[in-house]
Amino acid sequence: MSLLASTRHKFIDYIAPRDYMGVAKASRIFSALLKEEDFDAVVSTGAAVALASHLPARRRGARTIYIESVSRFDGPSLTGRILQRVPHIERYAQHSGYNVSRWRQEFSVLDTYAADATWQHDGVPRSIFVTLGTIHPYRFDRLVDRLVEIAPTNTEFVWQLGSTIRDDLPGTVHNEMSAAQFEAAALGSELVVTHAGVGTIMGLLDVRRPTLVVPRRRSFKEHVDDHQLQITREVSSRGLAIASEADQIDIDTLTRASATRVL
Repeated sequence: MSLLASTRHKFIDYIAPRDYMGVAKASRIFSALLKEEDFDAVVSTGAAVALASHLPARRRGARTIYIESVSRFDGPSLTGRILQRVPHIERYAQHSGYNVSRWRQEFSVLDTYAADATWQHDGVPRSIFVTLGTIHPYRFDRLVDRLVEIAPTNTEFVWQLGSTIRDDLPGTVHNEMSAAQFEAAALGSELVVTHAGVGTIMGLLDVRRPTLVVPRRRSFKEHVDDHQLQITREVSSRGLAIASEADQIDIDTLTRASATRVL
């Protein structure tokens, strides 16, 4: 939210995955906004908020642009599948393989990064920033517990936990952080360990921090589905970050991750 502090903005309440009542409530807010003034276009990159904004925008005849999330490599999200049935919405995919009659493929924002072959870091990271995003109501205790279990006892931790509220962790603990706090914590650590939330990953790539990406799993009730496996697979195959399942992280994983960063 702090990123918008100096811009004209209006917040709506968080809409959880599959929260259809939340979509309906937000849709009424967007309908009121669209009546207040004329906008050149309505743009969204996905999730339930796109349903809440784009459907009333189309009813008013406004130009609507939907850009599918960079994390959706294997086809559109549920939101994308719904919106591809709505006429006159401009739909863009960041990856090939989408139905070309319904989607226009441009480029992936991941194309702007490359592995930094000159970067070197020896040994186990001494300071680790762990960020789990703010996806509610999903916890990610598996990752937290694994890091506490395998990291050396002298590791300096900073935690951003979101819904994974804990009071038993070493180091500094935050539930949420401002953009400035987040960047400072990332830059001040030798390694960032993150859930595979695409927004978080992109932010870490932007500040060129060595990163370990760990996907949430639906089978452990850590997310609504397993789409985080897609972005995990992609950043790993491009050499942009090291990836691991939560229960497979060990000292070697942390060492390899701290020795990888991007240009």
